[in-house]
Amino acid sequence: MSKKWYNLFVSVDESTGRPEESEGTAPPPNAAQAVADIARAAAGPPPTFTAPVNNPNSLAEIYEAAEIHPPAHGFTVEKVAEMLRSEHIRSLPRDVKRSSVMVALEAVGAPLQDVIQDAMKRDQALDTFERVQEQALNQLEAKKEQENQQIQAEIDQLVAEHRSRIQANTDEVAKEKERFFAWRLKKQEEEQKIADTVSYFVADNPITTGGHAAAPASTQKPE
Repeated sequence: MSKKWYNLFVSVDESTGRPEESEGTAPPPNAAQAVADIARAAAGPPPTFTAPVNNPNSLAEIYEAAEIHPPAHGFTVEKVAEMLRSEHIRSLPRDVKRSSVMVALEAVGAPLQDVIQDAMKRDQALDTFERVQEQALNQLEAKKEQENQQIQAEIDQLVAEHRSRIQANTDEVAKEKERFFAWRLKKQEEEQKIADTVSYFVADNPITTGGHAAAPASTQKPE
């Protein structure tokens, strides 16, 4: 077939500027109801993913994993969407665009039911994959939350252990200070007793009391 698909379904009446639909392609009185009937007839079980999806951002890979393949005539919902966006009809009224696509489908022997079924399969595949991703996300969130709680518990335990060590060090220093100050008081009492005793026999009392003992003076003479 040498003609493009858009040459198969529409011609323009120069006097009216409205495209004329080919004979035998008049739309049904209620197109929405007709499509709904087709959708119900095309409804089937949700697609099953038979292969892993390595790149979730690739819709083509999702469709491939769900075993959604183009029909023999090649008219998928993506193909129809491309037709509707074509520069040849995208500016036409909505009903004219619909009629144009119907004519093109009829020209190549592509039932509208196949397109609707392809659309439903792709939609179900996306919904299914969304649920799979959401479930995986929820599982990851629960797992990481559990890990975070465990890490926090380890941090709390470590902090408690270090605080306990700090408190033990502080208590040890306080206890040693208490012992030292008690000893110093006893020392001062002993020095006072010694100084009082020596005072009976010397004019200048060499005994220190109350303070740190002075270092003994060196008796070595310089050379």
